[in-house]
Formats: sequence, C-alpha cells, structure tokens
Amino acid sequence: MRWQRRGPSEDLEDRRAEGGRRRIPLPLGRGGLGVGGTVALIAVMWLLGIDPTVLLRGDPGSMVNVDTGPSAPFESSPEEDDLVQFVSFVLDDLQTTWPQVLPGYRNARLVLFRGATHSACGTGQSEMGPFYCPADEKVYVDLSFYGELRSRFGAPGDFAQAYVLAHEIGHHVQALTGVERRVRAEQRELGSANELSVRMELQADCFAGVWGHHAARRNVLEPGDVEEGLRAAGAIGDDRIQEMSGRGVHPESFTHGSSEQRMTWLRRGLESGNPEVCDTFATKGG
Repeated sequence: MRWQRRGPSEDLEDRRAEGGRRRIPLPLGRGGLGVGGTVALIAVMWLLGIDPTVLLRGDPGSMVNVDTGPSAPFESSPEEDDLVQFVSFVLDDLQTTWPQVLPGYRNARLVLFRGATHSACGTGQSEMGPFYCPADEKVYVDLSFYGELRSRFGAPGDFAQAYVLAHEIGHHVQALTGVERRVRAEQRELGSANELSVRMELQADCFAGVWGHHAARRNVLEPGDVEEGLRAAGAIGDDRIQEMSGRGVHPESFTHGSSEQRMTWLRRGLESGNPEVCDTFATKGG
C-alpha cells in the first residue's frame, strides 16, 4: 500500500499504557449495600488497592479503575510505532471514503489496547481479536493480533492488516444503517441464529471491499495488495480455523463464514465499490 505517516488520527484512542487496568462498577446509591455488605466491600477494596473513600463521594453506578494484574512499564517498539501510524492512516482513509459512499456517515473511534480494556459492550480481551462495539461506536484492536495474522494464519502484508480494520468499520456502517439492530432483534427472537451472524460478518467483508475499491482508484493500493486481502480473508474463515484447532469442520457452528464465502464477498465489494451489492441477507446460500 502507498501510505503516509501523518501522526495519530484524531479518532484514535490509545490505551496501550493502561496494561491490565479495568473499570468495575460500585453498587452505590439507593437500594445499595447494607452495613455488613459495605464493610465487606471495603475489605475487598483494600485488598485490590482501591481507595475506600470513593464509597463516600461516589455517585450511583460509579466506576473505578482496578489493577487486574501486574503491568510492566509501557514500551512501544519502533515496529509498533510504525503500525500505529499505519492504522491511523487506514482509519482516516476509511472515514474519508465512507461519507462519499454513505450520506450521513459519522466517524467511529479506534481504541488500541493491550491485554484487556473496558468497552460499552463489556470487557474486551486480546483473545477475542479485533471487535466493534455498537453501544459506543468504537473499534477495539490489540496490535498483537497483526503479528498473529502474519505468523499463525500466514497472512502477511499491509493490505491484509488494513482489511481487518476495514471489516470492523464495516460493522460500524451496519450500526449506522440499522442492519446491526435488526439482526440482533431477530437473533433474540429466534434464540440463536448463527446463520444471521455469518451473513452480517460477510456483509462487513463486502463493505471492506467497497473501501478497497475506492482506495485502489486513488492509487493507495499497489500490485499484489488485493491478493493479500483475499488471502487474509481466506485465512480466517471458520472452516480454516476449525481445521487448525483439530476439532473438524462443523458448518452449523460457523459465525463468520467459510474461507470461500469470506473471499467471495470481499472480492464482490472490491470489484464494485458499491455497498448495494453487499446484501448478504437477500442472497441464498451465502
């Protein structure tokens, strides 16, 4: 990819220095703890290293930072600094493109973290991989995932990395257009619906391709970049991940789609540049 170092994006929130710190709610206010419960909570707070006076000055629903484990001093390698610059460029390029394609688009924010962090959707952990939270309109990424994408999944390359972020911004597009809300409502009605989850993930792949199409027209992409992205999409298909785990392939348990499906929908977006071709819900058979 042809990209430029422009400094951190205005939509970037860097929490890498937080280490293992998390935020927990305190049960304060009317209907809260009794005397015995308060004494027990104060004892626990002392053990966790939290100032118990927060109980006296806190509001109902207060949150406090808690150290959930030892954290080393924050250090960022030159390679990681370059990666921060890269994801900042991709984020800004994505959010320059989407308003031209989707009137009314508003920017998401990107949170970089290490290990674990809080989100409006619950605690995010590195093991979950990159994810989007519609409740706060933020994408969460532990940069170590990109090393895993390269070494574990065999999908190196800068466009492979960009595809991952573009996919998560695709989920933001779904939240803005009401797709995410409709799918979650239908899933609650059905109890569980893996097929709906797969279709939503494949649409996010297609949306990632839509951005890639416009990036290519601006000469941001170089020869071989599209192949990198398709290779990454195939590398993280449900069937490939299940094969790697040694559990066998079980299509009924897919949540993101097979390698072939993910490559197909990413390619569809790349070739058209039109989000209207990304209606995975109207397409029979995925």
